[in-house]
Amino acid sequence: MNLNNKFVITINRELGSGGRTVGRKLAEKLGVEYYDKAVIKALQERYNLSAEDIEEIKGRKQSWLAEFVRMMTLSDSGYDLNQTGIETEDVFRAETNILKALAKDSSCVIAGRTAFYMYRDHPNHLNIFIQASMLSRMARVAREQNMSKEQARLVIEKVDQMRENYVKEFTGTSRYDARNYQLVLSMDELSEDAAVDIILAYIRGMAH
Repeated sequence: MNLNNKFVITINRELGSGGRTVGRKLAEKLGVEYYDKAVIKALQERYNLSAEDIEEIKGRKQSWLAEFVRMMTLSDSGYDLNQTGIETEDVFRAETNILKALAKDSSCVIAGRTAFYMYRDHPNHLNIFIQASMLSRMARVAREQNMSKEQARLVIEKVDQMRENYVKEFTGTSRYDARNYQLVLSMDELSEDAAVDIILAYIRGMAH
């Protein structure tokens, strides 16, 4: 990867690993845009769904409509239940268009989603996976979300499964397959700043 040309760095990360912070700090160091919640926000505006609704939709292996209708009838989100044309495929298609648009005009760092797959043929890209042990992830999520570690474990396991279902369905691969990335980092012994330094050193090595 050459930093002198337009580039895209994708960061897939496990919940509670600190990958989001690493991505943000990396983008700051490189002086480029960082995208994460922007993707969800665009989907939210397109479909009038909450971020939680979208994550639930993305995690469905098969039909999710019946449960989705039940969920929405219990809420006051204002979603039109007669508008039944939204499918998981629609979410993926919209997300694909949004991600491609983000990197079209300028270099950027994109955290999460299926960006590693969408940019696999980009001429100047780097795919990174950031992980951590379950104990480390539980501690971080519990601290940040003000919950017990056991509650954190349940949240992590649910999110892990939903994200894996989504990635497998639309990419035909696993988000945990190291062959999808040029660099895999374990955060147990690393600070976010140290992880950024490692990534920058790796990029400098790629340039030679």
